[in-house]
Amino acid sequence: MEPISLYFSYSQSFKQPNSSRTFDGSVLPPESGTQYEVGVKAELIKDRLSATFAAYDITKENVATTDPNHTDFSIAAGEVKSRGLEFDLYGQILPGWNVIASLFHNDAFVSKDNTLPVGDSLVNAPGSGASLWTTYQIQDGDWKGLGFGGGVFYTGDREAELPNTFKIPSYVRADATIFYKRDNWRVGLNFKNLFGTRYYDSQGSYSCSHFC
Repeated sequence: MEPISLYFSYSQSFKQPNSSRTFDGSVLPPESGTQYEVGVKAELIKDRLSATFAAYDITKENVATTDPNHTDFSIAAGEVKSRGLEFDLYGQILPGWNVIASLFHNDAFVSKDNTLPVGDSLVNAPGSGASLWTTYQIQDGDWKGLGFGGGVFYTGDREAELPNTFKIPSYVRADATIFYKRDNWRVGLNFKNLFGTRYYDSQGSYSCSHFC
């Protein structure tokens, strides 16, 4: 049986000073946080392919958030929480064939506040996401060192502002690469957004390929 390990972590954070300012010019109070995480790590193929599964719970106080009445300024959210699950797979399936995959579910929301609606989701915090990236490099013969790969990336929909009024839509993007590697040098070409998917990184802007 390949090695399996369990882990638990606990951490606290404190951020001072908080550089954001309110509409009346005052500085926000220091941000603080507490994080719990538990998980399992496993070697699926010894020394080659590993996987990690984790669950986490993060609580932060006085997080700088855009003031809904004065969007160029900030207010401090009383308390926000982020709870979720993460799965990661990484390593080498066969000689020359590498893979990195991830999957997550996240619930990030306002848990206590006197101004923002309790239960509203945090801005730019997708509830789910996934990615798969794989490459293969030829190991023998005249083409040794030549490699190619590709992958897909999914980001779920996100809230665009607090209070929640509209969402930034989800998207799927495909990328690819071709490269040549020998000894200590490597040259390659990367291709992002192969199919010209129009997507929004955050409020007020979108990204797409040159063929949009």
